[in-house]
Amino acid sequence: MDLFGETSDWGTKLKPLLKKYKGKKHPLEYQNTYQLLVMVVLSAQDSDANINKIAPALFDKFPTLKSLSKTDAETFIPFISNVRNYPTKAQWLLEMAKTIKNDEDIPLTMQGLTALKGVGRKSANVIMRETHQPAEGIIADLHVIRVAPRIGIIKESKDGNKVEKELMQALPKSIWSEIGMAISFHGREICRPKPKCEECLLADICHYYLTQII
Repeated sequence: MDLFGETSDWGTKLKPLLKKYKGKKHPLEYQNTYQLLVMVVLSAQDSDANINKIAPALFDKFPTLKSLSKTDAETFIPFISNVRNYPTKAQWLLEMAKTIKNDEDIPLTMQGLTALKGVGRKSANVIMRETHQPAEGIIADLHVIRVAPRIGIIKESKDGNKVEKELMQALPKSIWSEIGMAISFHGREICRPKPKCEECLLADICHYYLTQII
């Protein structure tokens, strides 16, 4: 078996995952781009489930970026106090709101998004995928960081930016926009820390599975 993308046709091998998950909405329960941006920033080192739980009250109070830009930390923080690292995230979001001001002015390019405090490449890739922008990278969240080396696409690394870079080298650009989220969903549902290999669509090409049965 060819490992680490050097001679492998991963575009073909990963088709079952793309077929299963293509176009599936991100687990964050957002209603528009403003909500998506705020929720993605809040979800760093926290769970999507926790952010979904606090979102209704947060967006009821602050329905637009403009409304957020007019508030202060004292008023804002109680709505996100159950979120990990909330003091820093509050600072980022209030600064972002004052900088952008209007929902329609939220940038939707890698350069524009990563210029915002609290938005790294992973977050930018999620926002661009969910808003149907041309891909400039591949989502590399904690599930992708675990699963992609297991399958054998890349070598193991805990560095999300390195994982993304290696995936971009190994995978055809035509699947960049969907493959990161597809691998992420696969990691959430099947290829968990303790994987359900018997349910896996990729068992016949997976490095981890094939080395277990030899």
